[in-house]
Amino acid sequence: MKSRLLIQLLASLALICGIAPPSAADCSDGQGPGVDWSGCKKLNRLMAGDDFRGAILVGVNFSDSDLAGADLTGAQLSNAVLIRTQLPGAVLKDADLTKAILDRANLRNADLSGAQLVKAALHRTDLTSARLVGSNLEKAEFGRALLANANLTGAILRGADLARADLRGAQLIDADLHDANLAHADLRGADLSHANRLVQDQLVDTCGDDTTKLPSALTPPPSWPCASRGTDN
Repeated sequence: MKSRLLIQLLASLALICGIAPPSAADCSDGQGPGVDWSGCKKLNRLMAGDDFRGAILVGVNFSDSDLAGADLTGAQLSNAVLIRTQLPGAVLKDADLTKAILDRANLRNADLSGAQLVKAALHRTDLTSARLVGSNLEKAEFGRALLANANLTGAILRGADLARADLRGAQLIDADLHDANLAHADLRGADLSHANRLVQDQLVDTCGDDTTKLPSALTPPPSWPCASRGTDN
């Protein structure tokens, strides 16, 4: 009750002083730092290289749009839809992509350091050579995703689904892999030597060889060395 009265009081003061109350997201606003496009549909747009630093893009639909090289540092993209969105080389450092849908998106060489991707959907997403240092990927879904040569140093992958993901040459030093699903993942050349909370059972049915680096307490499963399982992207 007190908080409601306080809100009403502030609104009354704003009217008395001639201060306009904050408006809802205006989907007609031009793109730029801090723009509020919450819930807007921005499909098939050409926005390569645009500046969206600190933008509020909660629930926005960017499907099939071109955001190659765009700067989305610190942007709020929770529940956003980015299906087949082109984001190669984009900067998404410290962005909030919680529960975002990025299926089949192109994030090659993108920088997602420190980003929040909890429960994000990244099925068949191309994250080749992407930088995900210190990012939170807890319970994210990476089914058949391309993560070859990706830098996942210090990333949180607790409960993540990496089934059939391509992790060839990926860096997973200090990554938290507790309860992550690695079934049929391609680990050839991947560095898991200092991965945290990785257990032997998680390596069953994975694909690896003598270039795969494992923690000293773990051993290659009988199925190694193995040929590529393929990702069928």
